[in-house]
Amino acid sequence: MRRLAFITLLVSGAAVAWPPPVSGQQAPMPVVGVLSSQSQDSEAAVLAAWHQALNETGYVGGRNVALEYRFADGHAERLPMLATDLVRRQVTVLMANTTPPAFAAKAATETIPIVFVTGVDPVEVGLVASFNRPGANVTGVTFLSNKLVAKRLELLAALVSGAAPIGMLAHTRNPNTASDVSQQFESEQENTSVLHAAAAALGQQIIVLECRSDRDMETALAALVQRKVGALIVGLFPLAWNNRHKILEAAAKHKIPAIYPEAAFVSDGGLMSYAAGRAIYRKVAVDYVGKILSGANPADLPIQRPTTFELVINLKAAKALDLEMPLTLLAIADEVIE
Repeated sequence: MRRLAFITLLVSGAAVAWPPPVSGQQAPMPVVGVLSSQSQDSEAAVLAAWHQALNETGYVGGRNVALEYRFADGHAERLPMLATDLVRRQVTVLMANTTPPAFAAKAATETIPIVFVTGVDPVEVGLVASFNRPGANVTGVTFLSNKLVAKRLELLAALVSGAAPIGMLAHTRNPNTASDVSQQFESEQENTSVLHAAAAALGQQIIVLECRSDRDMETALAALVQRKVGALIVGLFPLAWNNRHKILEAAAKHKIPAIYPEAAFVSDGGLMSYAAGRAIYRKVAVDYVGKILSGANPADLPIQRPTTFELVINLKAAKALDLEMPLTLLAIADEVIE
């Protein structure tokens, strides 16, 4: 979000004063607090789309709703403080853009409605009681991205020989066992277990490269070359999103075919992705915010999950990698970027 002049922007917890209500005028506008584990720049397009989607629910920023943002800039340890700050602001509803902010928000309030967007199973990690009746003050949308790693391996294996190992960029700390909210990242623990099992069935060697910091990311990208991986699977976790351009550049420079957890990577020049249509489900999350602003109880709003998944292929990237995309893959692709 470059500049949205009609909404109040708070960057990394820096507060902007709000004018006090004037006596005799209408009641203060409801406030939507958005808690993001990423940065303002990295979330620009997503937040702009969220704002437009909120307009479509009848709530227009600066007219009948106010928005406040908190960005952790990739530092998950800041999330509890930022969530608490939004709670002190007494926001009407709190929106969390990934799993770590969702946990931080849930720890900060048991009363303010929370709407989350996540790539994991929210029941398995303890965010909600069930899909149909989430209970308490929390609801949202899941893309179940961590359930798709075996399919991504299958698609990638169709492009490369089994002789070279396949690498995976992952964050393997498990939110089920993390005692501190700042440590509750998108879970890749299950991903890697499923991946190893799927790789064994294909006779494929897997190298998991852990990334918990920007320095880890630099080391992992260098290791891709040093260990001569033949292809790459990128897991869904905030650090990967924040460093997506570095990942794309490394894959292109060293001609490493890669499959990504979001179509946005492919739009930015990556080879292919297999994931739920996230734009649709992000809009669903914003629709839930609109419903809550209109009086709905989050406990009565079932968790939304995808029923279809999309394969997106970038032929320009394939050409740059000297890859001939199999007709079998092109035939099942939902979108092919020429």
